Amino acid sequence: MEPGNIVEFIDRQKIICAVVLEIKNQRVRLLTETNREVNLSANRLLNKANKRIGLSRGRLDLVNRLTETVKKRNALIDKVNVQELWEILHEEQEWIDIGTMTQFCFSSNSTQNRSTEDSESAVIRAFFKDRLYFKFNNSSFFPYSEKQVEQNIAKKREDIRRKQLVDNGGSWLKKALSDKSVDLAGDGQEYAKILKSYYLYEKESKYYTDARDILARAGINSHRELFEILVKLGIFQENENIDLYRYNIAASFPVHIIKKTERFADLLKPDALTKNRVDLTDLNVITIDGQSTLDFDDALSIENFGDHYRLGVHIIDVGYYVKKDGIFNNEAFDRASSIYTPDLKIPMLPPLLTEDICSLKAGSLRPAISIMIELSRSFEITGYEIIPSVIKVMQNFSYFDVNLISQEDRGILTLIDIAEEFRRYRLAAGAINIFLPEINIWIDEKKEIIVKKIDRESPARMLVAEIMIMANWLMARFLIEHKVPAIYRSQPAPKERLNKNGQGTIFQNCMQRRLLSRFVLGSSHEHHSGLGLNAYVTATSPIRKYYDLITQRQIRSVLGMETAYEKNEIDKTIQMLTQTMADVVRIQRNRNRYWLLKHLEKKRGEKFEAIVLMKRRNNYQVLITDYMLECDLSISSCQGLTPEEVIHVTIQHVDARQDVISILLS
Repeated sequence: MEPGNIVEFIDRQKIICAVVLEIKNQRVRLLTETNREVNLSANRLLNKANKRIGLSRGRLDLVNRLTETVKKRNALIDKVNVQELWEILHEEQEWIDIGTMTQFCFSSNSTQNRSTEDSESAVIRAFFKDRLYFKFNNSSFFPYSEKQVEQNIAKKREDIRRKQLVDNGGSWLKKALSDKSVDLAGDGQEYAKILKSYYLYEKESKYYTDARDILARAGINSHRELFEILVKLGIFQENENIDLYRYNIAASFPVHIIKKTERFADLLKPDALTKNRVDLTDLNVITIDGQSTLDFDDALSIENFGDHYRLGVHIIDVGYYVKKDGIFNNEAFDRASSIYTPDLKIPMLPPLLTEDICSLKAGSLRPAISIMIELSRSFEITGYEIIPSVIKVMQNFSYFDVNLISQEDRGILTLIDIAEEFRRYRLAAGAINIFLPEINIWIDEKKEIIVKKIDRESPARMLVAEIMIMANWLMARFLIEHKVPAIYRSQPAPKERLNKNGQGTIFQNCMQRRLLSRFVLGSSHEHHSGLGLNAYVTATSPIRKYYDLITQRQIRSVLGMETAYEKNEIDKTIQMLTQTMADVVRIQRNRNRYWLLKHLEKKRGEKFEAIVLMKRRNNYQVLITDYMLECDLSISSCQGLTPEEVIHVTIQHVDARQDVISILLS
């Protein structure tokens, strides 16, 4: 090879013709047919022809000569039938050099007005254009097998289909963005599905590449912009709960399941309800729940016998309605728990069950599992029994109602005294009570976001919390005494104790919460350090939590009402539901945070009190106490802050959809 030789190389999936200007140390400087100089390794050259052009010609003349050469070579491509050559040669499965392949393509009596270099170039160009049948290196060709050819043809069809999809999808999206009305029929539905999947799952979407290229074709380059497009297309609402899609949560129930709830009507007849149950309908049974609650699953009663009290904790007997391995049980298992968010409630069981048949509504007969607890005059537990019962709730109270009458109603006062004594018992046993306000968020009838700080230590909330802990503890003891496995909840000791005897500031309680060990679920009981109890189960919410339904069934088995789960079945249930329950917690936490940030979007520029929690490398972590919201405060904007210091911050920017909040020291 010498200066002036015409050569070829591949650049960006195209064969380029060039003339050699200079050769130095295995590298060549070339002038291409596009009038561009390039410097390449000699190894990249495909066709090192002997044909030469005099370099004394002007640059444009050289480019014209190259252009003429390319035209001549391209004109010869049609004489090369790659598929026909493969059909003749593929059984040999051997490499074929460029000279031999050129002889196959061009016989000696073929067109005379051509050079060997032009013929070889035409062969290379033809095989480069049709790469279905042969693979090639710089100077040889190897026929693919029949299976490989089939795969190559299928891939080519898919590439063509995908190119059309991207081109048409990009054009459709551009039109959709410019038009006020968008047609999602036909191909539009397919494009919408691709974009929705990409938004939800990003790189894990099977449409990831297609969606990315469609968006690029339409000039869209941000995830936020894509969400706004999906809202405009009517695929999402402005406040869409994306997690429901990501975690595959169905917000409603299949029609065939809804229809089957009608068969429960016969189970509500008095004769069916009272059979083999203790009649407790003469007791003054009440429920205490949130103001908007419809699914009442636990109720209380208190009797004063002069020398002692009898406390009743009555749990709706969901096992009476929902049998093992039935369609309702299977649906509940798949969901694992009800989901409560500020704008939506998704029950674990169909609404007719959770809000009617299995709800302890005032005035309705209901089957229950009742924990009847004997207490001394000083409110110490002296004994208990668990019985199948039938009850009738006299009144559904809200927490607000109970707080109003807490100093006047003797029954409520007694319940408060019992709860306080049980808390003292737990604290003496090492319990850790973390007193932090709760932020309650809901969307009212006018679609306004209502945010309210709830005192979890109000009389009503305190008594319900403590008595339900007591009931769960006693049900755990009951199952242990009868050697029945259950879904026991335990908790190792905390890494450190900051607040003693349940006392402490907001700062101390926040930090104590971080030092708690994670709870553990298992089929055998262990100590629960946070509650200060030797055993614990949750069984007071069987219409809301599948774990509680399982435990209630174990209690029913001791009462002779059904067959118990074996230990291995309990272990398997825990294993299978752990991820689902984690998803439920994440969905509820994310949605509460979304609506809180949505509320704060209107508070930009406002000042709030905050407590410094800790200093990290690049920021301070602070707690905005009005909303119990932890935020990062840039360390560059302030210096010298100390943990537990009270400061004031200004909300600078909030974006609920992007889960972003930024604050500045006021």
